[in-house]
Amino acid sequence: MTAMFDQELREQLDQARKELAAARAEGDADGVQAYEGRIAGLLRLAAQHGVDLPHDREEEHNLP
Repeated sequence: MTAMFDQELREQLDQARKELAAARAEGDADGVQAYEGRIAGLLRLAAQHGVDLPHDREEEHNLP
């Protein structure tokens, strides 16, 4: 079960990053804000459950 949870988080994070890139490319400020929040939420969820997900400094900036 833990491996499935880990994999699902990774897939959701990957998708959110793709959507963030698309929003940036389209100049969609609201979309950028939404996907930055989604990424931060997924990273928080992972940390709460001891799942180490690779992330960069920009993504860390959005964490509380």
